[in-house]
Amino acid sequence: MKKLFAIFGATAMLGACAGTPDTEIVVQQPLNEIYKKAYDEFNDENYEIAATEFAKAESQYPASPWAADALIMSAYSHYMDEDFAGAIMAADRFMRFHPGHKDVPYVLYLRGMCYYRQVSDVRREPGMSAYALQQFQNLVERFPRSPYAKNAENKIMILKNYIAGKVMFSARNDMKRENWPSAISRLQQVVETAQETVMTPEAMYRLTECYTAIGLPEQANGYSQMLKLNFPDNEWTKKLK
Repeated sequence: MKKLFAIFGATAMLGACAGTPDTEIVVQQPLNEIYKKAYDEFNDENYEIAATEFAKAESQYPASPWAADALIMSAYSHYMDEDFAGAIMAADRFMRFHPGHKDVPYVLYLRGMCYYRQVSDVRREPGMSAYALQQFQNLVERFPRSPYAKNAENKIMILKNYIAGKVMFSARNDMKRENWPSAISRLQQVVETAQETVMTPEAMYRLTECYTAIGLPEQANGYSQMLKLNFPDNEWTKKLK
């Protein structure tokens, strides 16, 4: 009887509220209508509105089988709108609530691309190349057979060369200022952590120059021999005297 009374009381209260002029009854929009609008906006390239609508579908119907797809489409819409921060937030939400979903590899790739697209922007670059590299490496390690893995591997190599190139640029400046300890530290970083990049032969050559400049011929000769052994036909090897 208590349950029936409680239900009756609640119904009576709702009926009273409905009769109040200043009270509006909010009717939740059907999921299929939200989805249709979201896709219509996406197809019309109104990506910002599409992202909002897809996010609405997920937030209003989180238990729906479409919730994960809605988050993915929200992230992708943000990405297409070049709102990379919004795309990353949607991707992070997806990873938090759907860690075992079949589309996790794609979301990792999309998140990596959000950082990758910002690498060439000098206003945003600090850290972006490292973040992108981390995302792509995570994808390749966790899902090596994913259809996105090969593309991620290509991006990894590009990013490693880019990062090594930045280190080499700083090392050359150190050498111009005759700041040998700093130059040696940077060059050794390239040799030890970016061996597969195109910067490694130059780094070895520059190390021979640095150690020669500070009067350590044995160390200079060690890098000289290393360069000859690993890159016998490289242009930097040919520069050795």
